[in-house]
Amino acid sequence: MSEKNLSQTDKNYSVEEYQKLERRSASKNEFFDGKVLAKSASNRANNLIATNITIAVGSRLQGQKCEIYVNDMRVQLNAKHISYPDVVIVSGVPSFSDNGYDTLLNPTAVFEIFSKNTSFQDKTEKLECYLAMGSVREYLLVKEDETRVEHYFKQNPKQWIYRIYDTREDVISIESINCKISLSEIYAQVKFGQTEMKSQSVN
Repeated sequence: MSEKNLSQTDKNYSVEEYQKLERRSASKNEFFDGKVLAKSASNRANNLIATNITIAVGSRLQGQKCEIYVNDMRVQLNAKHISYPDVVIVSGVPSFSDNGYDTLLNPTAVFEIFSKNTSFQDKTEKLECYLAMGSVREYLLVKEDETRVEHYFKQNPKQWIYRIYDTREDVISIESINCKISLSEIYAQVKFGQTEMKSQSVN
């Protein structure tokens, strides 16, 4: 069934029905409380940012028992929600919903790239779901049209530290995977108007 048909129907789906349909679909759809919602298409900035994060973080994970997935890994947030984060990292052994190995259950750190069109859902429903997951230690919201990263870091199940990074010199410590990444790396080659960010790596 096509993305258009899935996302426009009023039918409520079970998780099992959604996964069966999604595995046959040529496009990506997310699952929210029985509804199948079309995943927004990625533009140049979104793709560059996701690639930059993957390269910067991935190069620092060598030797660690971590796996990093980009764009196409589904994550089951709870019994009613399944999403496609832009970049997701697992520290330790990944756990999946079944032997299809395409729906992750235990993300450690999650990057969501958001725009004005997706910010409401990313910063409300998805945020609440990710923060409620036992395995998630860090959730990072990366704005695609300006230099801004919002970082949630778990202290305990009921307490999170929230930080905003908004200058190219800022460095984010992703403690759950023992990694640091600069905003200049995240936004390398991304243009805001006529300005292009240059990359400066963190040692």
